[in-house]
Amino acid sequence: MRAVIVAIGVAFLVSLLGTPIAIKVFARLKAGQPIRSNLGLASNEGKKGTPTMGGVVFILATVIAYVAGHLALTTLPDAQIAQVEPTITALVLLGLMVFSGAVGFIDDFLKVRKRHSGGLNKRGKLAGQILVGAIFGVVALYFPSSMTDASGAATNTETVGSTTLSFIRDIPFLEIGKIGSVIVIIMVVMAATNGVNLTDGLDGLATGASVMVLAAYALIAFWQYRHWCADPNYPAGEYCYTVRDPLEIALIAGAAAGACVGFLWWNTSPARIFMGDTGALGLGGLIAGMAMSTRTILLLPILGGLFVIITMSVVIQIISFRTTGKRVFRMSPLQHHFELAGWSEVNIVVRFWIIAGIGVAIALGLFYSEFLAAVT
Repeated sequence: MRAVIVAIGVAFLVSLLGTPIAIKVFARLKAGQPIRSNLGLASNEGKKGTPTMGGVVFILATVIAYVAGHLALTTLPDAQIAQVEPTITALVLLGLMVFSGAVGFIDDFLKVRKRHSGGLNKRGKLAGQILVGAIFGVVALYFPSSMTDASGAATNTETVGSTTLSFIRDIPFLEIGKIGSVIVIIMVVMAATNGVNLTDGLDGLATGASVMVLAAYALIAFWQYRHWCADPNYPAGEYCYTVRDPLEIALIAGAAAGACVGFLWWNTSPARIFMGDTGALGLGGLIAGMAMSTRTILLLPILGGLFVIITMSVVIQIISFRTTGKRVFRMSPLQHHFELAGWSEVNIVVRFWIIAGIGVAIALGLFYSEFLAAVT
């Protein structure tokens, strides 16, 4: 637990203190977010020129905090169980965050360079998401753990990902094989990155919702660590979780949540910096990795319920307009519908945070109720 707390604290401080520096640097480089002024959105007023690409800060803060958390691990009495050495799990999770963020950075860079809201084209962004998902999906499925006990016998040969679909844990009768699993991982990466990106339309909205989801994954992963099948000290025959490196997952999830809280200090209304596609795609990639590594892929739509609702509003709007010529919402994504309906930006953000919190609460309730049902 100490390592997770250290990672959260370091990530928060690096992000909190580093974001003002990023604001000055990006402002000096004239890396302002292009704003379309013809949409009639009140939230767009006065935002032209606000620095973007702020996601660089919390992505970097998460990586730094991961290193700090590992330094703290070396002092733990159960360091051998925690695996002090960096793991494939960390490579996959941080890799998904960094490289998904890199796709977003290219998009942001092109927007700033062109002084236009259209950056990387849809095909280019889609290709980047597929490539990142495929690379780390393969790594997640083809590199098993090599943890051994004092006698040299293997105690954990799990991979980061699973060849079985999962809800609270792997569902035995939903075996899909490694190729099928890579395809599922790609789809989850695409869904999560686009979901967070579509939610990132108002000051602090995507950041706050992501904090809740990441904090939930930190709790889930730490619970799995405390009831981990690979822990030689865990009572034999007790109900446990078959995952790989759950403490690593908790540490990274906690670090990312802490980094987002530090960033939110400057990103809340009125935002002094935007996360941009750099941050939105980076967070989406990490959240997808969390669902994969904790074996809770089918729980993610509940945990990230707000992202699903906002994404579906776009899908519904497109289908309705193309089939009937009519729009269901005044504008999509959904948050802009309520803007045009007269809601203030702050009201929308807070109420959508409540919706995000409800989704997280339901998902955590389902996760823990499954454990309680099994042990009682």
